[in-house]
Amino acid sequence: MDSANSFGKSPGFVNLLASQEDNTFNFSPTIDLSSSEVPCFSSQLSQDDPSPVTKDRVPRRIWSPVEDIVLISAWLNTSKDPVVGNDQKAGAFWLRIQGFFNNSPKLADYPNREATTCKQRWGRINDQVCKFSGCYETALKQQTSGQNDDDLVKKAHQIFFNDHHFKFGLEHAWRELRHDQKWCTAAAEKDPGLKKRRKLSVFSSVVTKFPA
Repeated sequence: MDSANSFGKSPGFVNLLASQEDNTFNFSPTIDLSSSEVPCFSSQLSQDDPSPVTKDRVPRRIWSPVEDIVLISAWLNTSKDPVVGNDQKAGAFWLRIQGFFNNSPKLADYPNREATTCKQRWGRINDQVCKFSGCYETALKQQTSGQNDDDLVKKAHQIFFNDHHFKFGLEHAWRELRHDQKWCTAAAEKDPGLKKRRKLSVFSSVVTKFPA
């Protein structure tokens, strides 16, 4: 038998191989990029994909001045309650504040707040108002003839910014708390120096108004 004829490739066999190669390497269908249909092997996410990338984040709800005032009122009323006062457990205390806050007619158009959220907000208000009160008292000790309360508040804002490197944005809360004896006592217990500064500022104010 002729070896050339045994291993040679007939025209029909060559055509068969070429046909199989075409089917092997040209399997991808033509994709219209302008089409809205996504092929099953695409890496594009579907609309139903539960991945966090496709979920909308819920933004944190900012506290309004009205909410701050109601929260302050809730804290003052609850802490002044002669029956429970501050002797109740912290959890029960803040649940009472939450109930007072969420049932306020002033917040009828606002979503409810959780007790933990109220506690965190009060902590921020209490801390910053204490600091601003110290700044105001410093301004009061430096008061010059002709300066009124508005001038002192502006000076206190400047002192606060210089000391803490951010603007004080809770003046509405400070005005609500500044003359309340319950908060002044609680603030003095938190910051013993605050009570001392307050006495000095009151004395300085009297001397300024009634010089010897």
